[in-house]
Amino acid sequence: MKNFSSWLIAIFAFMFWAFRLVGTVLASIGMEFMFVPSNMAMEIALLFITFICICFMVKRKLLAALIYLICHFAYYGPTFINHFMGIVDKTLDMDLYMTTLFEFFALVLSIAAVFDVLLDKNRKAHPTDKKTDWFYTNKDYDRKLDERADKNNYRTM
Repeated sequence: MKNFSSWLIAIFAFMFWAFRLVGTVLASIGMEFMFVPSNMAMEIALLFITFICICFMVKRKLLAALIYLICHFAYYGPTFINHFMGIVDKTLDMDLYMTTLFEFFALVLSIAAVFDVLLDKNRKAHPTDKKTDWFYTNKDYDRKLDERADKNNYRTM
């Protein structure tokens, strides 16, 4: 992960995972929080799958990013569409607006993670690093180093 955007997506994914973990724990003990999990068993399973996928997305695995995308769209997609239609029809309860916002954030984050890994795969197939390529691709470097090795004229005061 060489790009700053890759690190940001991974950090936001982990922060969102931690936020959903706290919300799920608080909802399971009966405390009110910013959102209400629609299905507690699926939420817990999604938390485990998400954590594993985030760990592999940091390693730039495309399969992990696709599983992350599919799981988030399967869980958050239908409820987001229902809540969004409730917003359009103005029949949605005020408490569910934050849940809709978090569902939207989960969908956008999963799409961004997949695109980030897809775009990074091309760079991994043809890696170039300007910091080291001048050394490894330069054939004359060793010869120049040998010629000037004994010609160090340092001035001393």
